Amino acid sequence: MAIQHLAELKPFNTFSISAKADRLARFSTVDELRSLLASPEVKGTPLLILGGGSNILFTQDFHGTVLLNEMPGIAVVQEDAEHVWVKAGAGVTWHTFVLSCVEQGWAGVENLSLIPGKVGAAPMQNIGAYGVEIKDTFSSLEALRIADGELVTFNKEACAFGYRESFFKRTGKDQYVILSVTFRLNKKPVLNTSYGNIQQELDRMEITQPTIRDVSNAVIAIRRSKLPDPAVLGNAGSFFKNPVVPQELVDRIKAEHPDMVSYPAGEGHAKLAAGWLIERAGLKGYSRGSHGVHDRQALVLVNLGGATGHELYDLSKHVLRTVKEKFGVDLEREVNIL
Repeated sequence: MAIQHLAELKPFNTFSISAKADRLARFSTVDELRSLLASPEVKGTPLLILGGGSNILFTQDFHGTVLLNEMPGIAVVQEDAEHVWVKAGAGVTWHTFVLSCVEQGWAGVENLSLIPGKVGAAPMQNIGAYGVEIKDTFSSLEALRIADGELVTFNKEACAFGYRESFFKRTGKDQYVILSVTFRLNKKPVLNTSYGNIQQELDRMEITQPTIRDVSNAVIAIRRSKLPDPAVLGNAGSFFKNPVVPQELVDRIKAEHPDMVSYPAGEGHAKLAAGWLIERAGLKGYSRGSHGVHDRQALVLVNLGGATGHELYDLSKHVLRTVKEKFGVDLEREVNIL
């Protein structure tokens, strides 16, 4: 529970951006967290809870205390004939959790294979991929309320999940520390292979009766073919959200670009692919030397070596402005900016 001073944050964010924190400490139990929050050095200072650092861009030093969430454990807490409820510590690596479920034959999160980060961040972001979101399997989570150290249980309704949104990114921001998340998974898999290129990848693998392991492997293969490994090339995955826009704007864009794909989003709106918009705006592979837009997935901004957070943030502004000018669509950043 030692507290480091003027700690380097580069190892703790997947953009590999250099920034300093006034203080940094780790916790892996509730008692350790409570002790840290009550300590004279930490109490009353700005707090930043970090898991895998896979959805954050540091544009400056953090003048407060960074707490690294390392809450461990994966355990079955309940089961019946059709479902199993699995509780995972917030500090467990997300992909480790997914692989553990796949190994046991518990279905529901296999489409979310290889997403970077930790379990605790999953409900904050309502992470999603290939037609699946966390809310689809979420049961509950336990969090510590920073103000008084009390443990609070949140059900799905209390989390107020939206598209890459939750209570913890809005009303409850900076008020709670997520400690564990419980998922309700299926013993009898219902596979989702219609989204993206999963079925094509299964066909390529010559698999006609896929298991959840096969779906997981297909997703891993697809992600590795399109997305850079943060250990090799600094990035935070998808930097921008897929925008939801009025149908009349979709129709206007499609008149000029018939190949544009859109998805119904209710009440006269549709969801567009931000990556397609950025690519068609001419920015896929765009480079500014030390940083740029990834050459295989335009949703991803990359640190090509030595970039600062300010430089990447300025690049994101350029992307927003260019897409707005070309298509009239306002993109929104998915990554948290500090």
